[in-house]
Amino acid sequence: MVSMMKVNKLRLDRKGVKTLLSPLETEILLLLWKMDKARVAELHRLLKRNRNFALTSVAVTLDRLHQKGIVSRTIEKGRGGGHYIYYPKKTKHEFEESVIEHTVNKLMNNFGTVAANYFYKRFSKRK
Repeated sequence: MVSMMKVNKLRLDRKGVKTLLSPLETEILLLLWKMDKARVAELHRLLKRNRNFALTSVAVTLDRLHQKGIVSRTIEKGRGGGHYIYYPKKTKHEFEESVIEHTVNKLMNNFGTVAANYFYKRFSKRK
């Protein structure tokens, strides 16, 4: 079972990770899934190719993703001092599964047997 993440607001008019995250958070997370891990400056350089983001915007967004428990970070010592290295806590599949799990659990908690009966009827038709 995938560990739960906090889901407060879903934008169901969007698809995939975009239902949960801002456009910049989504772009950063998609890059991290491709790269496995990256420094703020690396991500900023890649993001600047498509749009003009400030380095501080990327750093603040990564910190926000860290606070949400979506990415982790370690400190790497190098020229100029320490730098955060960010990496996703879950694969894309695990992340999406945890969003679905949390959402279904919320529906079950809020609607109880009505939700359970709905899911049973809906998915028992798919044979």
